[in-house]
Parts: sequence; structure tokens; C-alpha cells
Amino acid sequence: MRRRTIAAALAVATAASLLIAPQASAAPAQKIQWQQCFAPGTPDLPPGGERLECGSFTAPMDWNNPRNGKTITIAVSRLQPKSGTAKQTIFTNPGGPGAPGVTLPLVYLDRPKLSDNAEIIGIDIRGTGASSNVTCDGFDAEGVTDPRDRGRANLDLLYGSMKKQAELCQARSGELGRYVTTDQTVKDLDLLRQLLGKRKVSWLGYSGGTWVGAYYATYFPKSLDRIVLDSNVEFTAPWQDSFDDWGMGFERRFRTDFLPWVAKYDSTYHLGKTAEEVRQSYERARVKLNKEPVTRPENVYNGVQLDLLLRAVMYRSKDFPLGAQIFAELAGTAPATLKAQASYPDAANATAYSLFCNDTKFRGDRRFLERESATNGAKWPLVGYYQVMGPCAFWDRPDVHLKHPNGIGAPKTLMVQSVRDPATPLEGARRAHKGFTNSVLLTVENEGDHGIYGVGTNSCVNDVVESYFIDGVTPAKDLTCQGVPLPAPDEAAPSPLENARQLATHIRR
Repeated sequence: MRRRTIAAALAVATAASLLIAPQASAAPAQKIQWQQCFAPGTPDLPPGGERLECGSFTAPMDWNNPRNGKTITIAVSRLQPKSGTAKQTIFTNPGGPGAPGVTLPLVYLDRPKLSDNAEIIGIDIRGTGASSNVTCDGFDAEGVTDPRDRGRANLDLLYGSMKKQAELCQARSGELGRYVTTDQTVKDLDLLRQLLGKRKVSWLGYSGGTWVGAYYATYFPKSLDRIVLDSNVEFTAPWQDSFDDWGMGFERRFRTDFLPWVAKYDSTYHLGKTAEEVRQSYERARVKLNKEPVTRPENVYNGVQLDLLLRAVMYRSKDFPLGAQIFAELAGTAPATLKAQASYPDAANATAYSLFCNDTKFRGDRRFLERESATNGAKWPLVGYYQVMGPCAFWDRPDVHLKHPNGIGAPKTLMVQSVRDPATPLEGARRAHKGFTNSVLLTVENEGDHGIYGVGTNSCVNDVVESYFIDGVTPAKDLTCQGVPLPAPDEAAPSPLENARQLATHIRR
């Protein structure tokens, strides 16, 4: 789950068809009007990007009471094969949860076996992107103050900010905020399937998109053909459980991969010749920045912002070089060389919190949060003090009852998981795999990237996923691939997912 992209610092029904389900009877007869997403000459558009078409449809605001007549808009896109003949239709989701996805199909232009044989659908789920939006009025409690400071005044500020965020998200999002749930979202998806005239579709979801995919398979198992879940949250448990291992996951990635890598290139970064020396450089820089924040083009850095920078870097090894460069500049061991990067809209963050806090009940109150933060922070100091779901302790949760995802009746599900994924740790993915019938786990050894298929260079994973999607070769049992080596300092590469997302600002509306 990508709660912070590198953007700020370097810049996750038993009814077979809604057509026969009672709640769909009020859905208006409609047809998606497709048009080219991008005007000719759009900068940075990849070859083939001109084929991406955009459209939208309406859905009931509340699928469980559609007769009230209130509707919302869902923005979608499609990338059809050059030949015009698709073997199947694949719904995609970049995760977040809440990340907009209409430009995600552009990523697969570099995977011709997929994009030349499938119609690929991008979706801004309800709440985000160009769909009907929710908002927290731009406020995010994370980063307001340093959670390592356990003094009473700082704790009051920390948890008061979480309470304020919960109140702002719900007040500013209005009525729609109570209906940004997975229960409502999967019903939007199945309406989309019908509007496309498809008996079945396939699913490709990353991070928070594995949660949506597992629930789509639970509500509409007969609507799905094939399912790939990449970098899995523990979707068989409440959202809160998925974050229990966050501190551990990021600390493991930080200490096992990043710190030794920076030490290996001490001649470049001058942060230490051993992993422990680099870690001490981080601790010293953190203290210094809290006393004297540093303003750079892309951000104002104190100790908290350094934490959030390094947390963002852990998602992709290709971000190690850029992240280490900023770290070194902040520590004063390298000259400044970087420029500002773009940020992302509040709607994605607000959608994430609506899903987190509406979908499943939060266990605990402020006292629980204080104890949990102190305990986890002591064990995993990089991220353990931070509590992404903290605002949910103060949320006025609507009466939502999700079905339990168990995989029964769903097609064979291929789960892809790296062993040192920081944001969706292997331990939770294994528990989800165990609890989701008819799933197969592809484990990527010696790897820590979050998001593998199509967004990296792992040919083994790419081949397995595409053989499954396009050739129908279903793995008979769990299997493994080896990860790709960590990059050299001059091998930094932008994320294909982020590149595609930035192109959303150029879409014609």
C-alpha cells in the first residue's frame, strides 16, 4: 500500500450479475461514450498512448438503496490491441488504495504480449481521480509532528491531528464519503463489465488493488475469468491487520537492502562504509533536521520528512539512487543537484481513508494507539512510530458489512509477492494465500520491490503472468522466481506507474 509516493520527496455478491440483481434495477440505461484521452502532441506520451480512450458512466451513490436516485460518475479508460481483436478484457487497479487508474493501461504498452492480445481497462474508482471525489480538505495528520516524541503535549498534538483528519474527511466529503467502500466499489466494477458487454473480465491489481480484486471475486465470482494479485495486502483480514506488519516490513527492507547498498557506494554518498554507519548517519541527520529544517525545491525537510522520504524510497530499488542522493544532501555529505517533483491530489488520500475507515471496524482508541506506537517504534524505528490508520480510531463509521473473501467459487488466482516487500509484507500475503481457496503464490526471492509484474524488469514474473493471462497456462502449485539485482547509483529509473499517473493531468475532459 503506497500511503506516500516518492512524489513529495522524490518529487496500493453471490449474484452472478448485477443485471439480474435487485439493486441494479435502478441503474440507468447508458452507453459509455469513448474518445481519445490525449490531444495530438501531448508531451511524454509513450508510443501507442494515442490509442488510450477515455469515458465515464454513472452508478448509484448507494447500491443498497439505488431508488433514491442519487448517482455518481466513474471515469474509465480502455487500451485496445492494435489489431482491434482482444482475447480478453482486463480490469486494472494501481492500488493505494484510492490511487487513480485511468492511465495505468499505458504501463503495459511495454508488455506487448499483454497489450497486443487484451483490452486493458483503467478505472478511477469512486472517490478519486476524475470520478466523483471525496476530500480531507488537503489535511493529513501524518507529518504534522514527530511521533518519536512521546511527551504529553506532542501526543496531544499527534492524536488531536488524527481526530481532526477524521472529522475533516467526513465533513468535507459529505454524503458520498459514507459510500466510498469496497462493497460499493465492486458493484461499480460489475456494472462496468455489463456496460462493456462482457460476460467475464479478468483482474490485475497491485497492493490495495489486491484487496479490491479479492472482494470482486467474492461478490461476483462468475464475472471473473483470471485474477492476478501483485504485492498483496492481507485481504482475508480487516484493514487494520494489513498494517500490523508495516513497521517490520519497512525496517527489514531498510536494514537488509537499503543501508548495505548505500554503504557499498560510500564513495558516492559518503554516508558510511557499513550499514550501521549509514544508519547512524540517518539518526544524526534526523536530529539535525528537527533542530534546523532544510528547504529544498520539492519539500521542507525535518526529521519526519526524512523518514517519509526513506519510507517512499523503500518501495522500489530503482529509487535507491535518487533517495540516497537526497539523504546525502540533507546530511551534508553531497552537493544539492535535484529539482522539484509533482505532488498528487487529495482525492486519492481521502479515498484511501474512506476505504480504510468505512470498510472494516477499527479496534482500539487513543490509549491503544499510544501503546502501539511506542511498542512498534522501539522495535522498528524507521516507520514503526507512524500509524497510518490512526484517524480511523476517531471515525464515525457507517453500517458496512463486507462479505468475507475466501476464494470459494472464484477462478484460479495468481498471487505475486516479493519476500522483502515493505508495504505489503510477505507474512500477510501468506496468510491471505492460505485463507483464499484456489490461489497460487508466486514468491519472488531476493527481492523487495512493491509491485513486480509489468512495472519492473523481472522476466520470470512477466512470463508467468502473461502465460497465465494470455495462454491460459495456470500454475498447478506455488512457485518462485528470483529477484533482479539492486541498481548501481547511475541506474536510477522513474517508476512506470508514476509516469503514467502524471500523464493524467493531460487528459482531455
